Amino acid sequence: MDVKEFYLWLVWLVSHLWGGRRRRNVVYLMSFSDNLPLIEALAAALPADRQLTVFYRPAQAAAAARLTQAGVTVRPFHDGFGFALTGIPVIMGARLLFCDNYYAFLGGLYHPQNMTIVQLWHAAGAIKRFGWEDPTTQDRSASDRRRFQAVYDHFDEYVVGAPAMGDVFVRSYQVPQTRMQVLGYPRSDRLRDDAWVERTRQRIYQALPDLSGHRVILYAPTYREGVTFTPPAGLAAALTADPTARVVVKLHPVLAAAATDLQRQLGDQGVLASAFSTAELLTVTETLVTDYSSVAFDYGLLDNAHSLLFYLFDLPSYSDNPGVQADLLDWLPSPVLRDSQELAAAIVADRQTDLEQFNHRWNQANDGQATDRVITRYLALLTGSANVD
Repeated sequence: MDVKEFYLWLVWLVSHLWGGRRRRNVVYLMSFSDNLPLIEALAAALPADRQLTVFYRPAQAAAAARLTQAGVTVRPFHDGFGFALTGIPVIMGARLLFCDNYYAFLGGLYHPQNMTIVQLWHAAGAIKRFGWEDPTTQDRSASDRRRFQAVYDHFDEYVVGAPAMGDVFVRSYQVPQTRMQVLGYPRSDRLRDDAWVERTRQRIYQALPDLSGHRVILYAPTYREGVTFTPPAGLAAALTADPTARVVVKLHPVLAAAATDLQRQLGDQGVLASAFSTAELLTVTETLVTDYSSVAFDYGLLDNAHSLLFYLFDLPSYSDNPGVQADLLDWLPSPVLRDSQELAAAIVADRQTDLEQFNHRWNQANDGQATDRVITRYLALLTGSANVD
């Protein structure tokens, strides 16, 4: 028995030992901070005799501190033997278990019938492949593949923003369509909240006056795991092809050095905006340049979304590993840009991207009311106050 198998066995053992616990509470597993408003709203809506506990990954310490100030019980999450012994007993007291990501320990968890495990994914749509659709999955060992499917099978319901994302989960996780709940992603609500958008814009313009009055181009590519990001030749020149524009670069935090170097190449047109999240910067972005990132689905929800450009300079290799959705080219709202010259031309042309069909496919239920629908459904399930089937 290797370490992973022993860990899952320990999770299985402890969860069975605590399997007789009364399940009345709510547990949220947090890898991303985008759903903080949902967590706070859920805490406020819970009956006084129910408790919410949030397990957070170390990268979300600041988000956990905010929840603590709001009176929410938080605990750090480290996947390991300590969690199996101290965290699993808390998990087993949950009537509702929310997850915003893949959590390996679920593969060993005893799953009682009166515990509902809900997947609240961290992206509104999918360009990249994952799960069984990821070409590299078939190269994994048989025991690895069994563990993967055990995790997928543990999710009783998947909250999605449109049937298209439900179809992706059905294919990627090999789970029934009946588990999909088209309620909308709570994390998308703020992008439909005019007051939040306006407040965010004002904060950005106050902090970054160089952006005010200019076309803002945001370059926000996906994080290529295990790959050192090397900007393609001519990228900086392409991003600054409109001399009146201001350009913001937003790379993954682990690529800070690459972001700094690219920002330097942008010259006077580049604007540093490290204090703001990508979602916040979308509110002032006229042109979004991305590739395989789910940020494209968020951008489509904003009234300032003018042009959405997909700069897929490594599409042939990326299609092999990790892979892209098979029908990607059928629903992208603008042509694929394969080199810096094509990107420069698209930036200069500055054509309006028609996002109607794109949003219909991926954002049907992302209408600003997703938080209310999610809380209504799962609070009713928690208290047994209504038939939510």
